[in-house]
Amino acid sequence: MTAFYSEYQKVYLSVDCIIFGFDSNKLQVLIGRRNMDPGRGEWSLYGGFVRSDESLDDSAARTLQELTGLHDIYMQQVGAFGNIERDPGERVVSVAYYAMINVKDYDEALLQHYGLQWIDIENVPKMYSDHNEMITKAHGLIRQKMKTEPVGFELLPDLFTLTQLQRLYEAVNGEEIDKRNFRKRIKEMHFIEKTKFIDKTGSKRGAYLYRFNKASYQEDPNFRL
Repeated sequence: MTAFYSEYQKVYLSVDCIIFGFDSNKLQVLIGRRNMDPGRGEWSLYGGFVRSDESLDDSAARTLQELTGLHDIYMQQVGAFGNIERDPGERVVSVAYYAMINVKDYDEALLQHYGLQWIDIENVPKMYSDHNEMITKAHGLIRQKMKTEPVGFELLPDLFTLTQLQRLYEAVNGEEIDKRNFRKRIKEMHFIEKTKFIDKTGSKRGAYLYRFNKASYQEDPNFRL
């Protein structure tokens, strides 16, 4: 390290990760109790300080991998949060990222290890510092993103019913969708493929399972829902 900038006050830099999942027709977020001071015991997102040898994206990716055990997670930057008194311990600026995962891919043992739990988005409690603000902003970004890009499939299993897909969009947007119009729009999208498999968990007749064909979408990335 050099002696440059020694006349300036040091500011700590951290990342906070907002992990979204979808289960039981609900959009959920992963939170836990803070296990360090200040704010020990308060509800919190999972995060950490950026290391001197990593970029912001690398720090967020490392944090997400530690937390979930999953690789190549879809993530996007939410923004920087730097109110002067946001952390009573030191001057800390945090850059928030949101990630989207399939809840079924998450190792239940990691929930126990880190003391985390999935909370429905409408039931998020009062959280440490500005973490509620981070979640609200990330939720808004997902709403906008899902209108123009098929990122919602990150929250679903590889095979899904059209009802599951509709419930996902309703959960994210917080409003009901007309079934007929929704299915008509979906069937116009060549990259959402009907398979020969049938899900019979909901009824004896069952429902056809569909899949998202990423390669087909990349060839013709037109999406608007």
